[in-house]
Amino acid sequence: QVQFVESGGGLVQPGGSLRLSCTASGFPFNIYTMIWYRQAAGKARELVARISSGGRSIEYGDSVKGRFTISRDNSKNTVDLQMSSLEPEDTAVYFCNAAGGTRNWDAYWGQGTQVTVSS
Repeated sequence: QVQFVESGGGLVQPGGSLRLSCTASGFPFNIYTMIWYRQAAGKARELVARISSGGRSIEYGDSVKGRFTISRDNSKNTVDLQMSSLEPEDTAVYFCNAAGGTRNWDAYWGQGTQVTVSS
């Protein structure tokens, strides 16, 4: 059974940092691109960062470039998101998921982890 478990969210002041982690299971993690998404209240889901299976290709959403860093550990089936210089606009529920192949990844969303940036 495919499963994603996100953790590490919380309340942080503007300018602060948080590190999110996602543990995946139920599929061959090391051959799939992994993506962090976020969804703010009342808004559409947004791609935050993407990392290829081997970690060599990385992309970021325009709103987080230079502030967030995505990484993965294929030996532990984890993908992390280091977030720095956080802004109130980063407040959202953050999710991870996979991409590629023929599987319908939309069927396997985890519970996400809430990040709230507020003073």
